Amino acid sequence: MHVISEKMLREFWVVHPDSEAPLRAWSRVVNQAKWKTFADVREAIPHADLVGDLTVFNIGENRYRLIVAVHTNRGKVFVRHVLTHPEYDRGQWKEKPSPPRHQSKTKAPQRKDKPE
Repeated sequence: MHVISEKMLREFWVVHPDSEAPLRAWSRVVNQAKWKTFADVREAIPHADLVGDLTVFNIGENRYRLIVAVHTNRGKVFVRHVLTHPEYDRGQWKEKPSPPRHQSKTKAPQRKDKPE
């Protein structure tokens, strides 16, 4: 499987340094996996849970939650949220959309195909 985006994991462990080792370990397992079903996910990581269309992993001895969308048909795992356990328990992640992906910091240049 291919994890998208590991950048979110790195940003989280900068703020929560004790999450780095377990997040890296999770990433290694997932990057080597070839999941076809949720049963495959549970076989590799037994504490995984389905919540709607998302998969939730306990990270760092239950201190953190990693919420992802597993697309077995594409071989991709999309990171949606990385939260502390209290943030997860508040449940706002269920209502709040995932952070935007591929957000550019610069405005795209305007095309000048047509004469003005």
